[in-house]
Amino acid sequence: MFFEKYLEGIEGIINNIKKEKDIIEKVSNLMADCIYNGGFVHLFGSGHSVIPTLDAFPRYGSFIGVNALTDPRLMWFSPTGPASAPGLLIIERKEGYVKDAYLRYQPIRKGDIMIVYSHGGVNAAPVEAALYGKEVGAKVVAVTSLENQKRANATHSSGKKLSDIADVLIDNCVPHEDAIVPLKGRNEKVGATSSIATIAITQSLLVETANILNNKGYDLKIFVSPNVPGFGVEYNITIFDEHNRRITKH
Repeated sequence: MFFEKYLEGIEGIINNIKKEKDIIEKVSNLMADCIYNGGFVHLFGSGHSVIPTLDAFPRYGSFIGVNALTDPRLMWFSPTGPASAPGLLIIERKEGYVKDAYLRYQPIRKGDIMIVYSHGGVNAAPVEAALYGKEVGAKVVAVTSLENQKRANATHSSGKKLSDIADVLIDNCVPHEDAIVPLKGRNEKVGATSSIATIAITQSLLVETANILNNKGYDLKIFVSPNVPGFGVEYNITIFDEHNRRITKH
């Protein structure tokens, strides 16, 4: 079957991500120390790079201490009309928006962790998110394509790419074009991979962080599927309430 080419490609990317284990362990320890000391791990992305942030928290198996920075204007909900992909393409490249109109009003503090997702790593949105994180004293982690970072030239007025700013870089191990499956007689490829890769990285970070915190005796407040016996909707409401209490005080 033709689709097996895609699955084989994904398998290869996941195997390459396993080689990033030392970096993933390093970032997980940073995340655990941050949460243990009352801080938050913030996750930022725009366009399709918002997907791993949504898969972090609230998500079954995740826990309090993780905060997705999601701005509807930096996502798309349709090809055209309000919240459209064309509108997003303009906004995520517009300098000043992310820093001055969005992140300055978010609870990002000194000592927090800021994970910035961007496959390309050159648009204004991820670059300014990383710059803002550094400005307020957060430790910045970039999840990006190392191949893209090597190929691309900076387009932001700072003269920097995402990899130039981050304290730690995790390679999503995805080729620069993202899609991986060639079609006969065409130059374009199909089958995007960066979302699957970044979700795998994100969940790996969360699992490792949870294990570190649990071994320290930290009381993890875990978001659990209501389908699990003993955990219903009301249990998860208490998780949301606790998240709101902590981030309001942050």
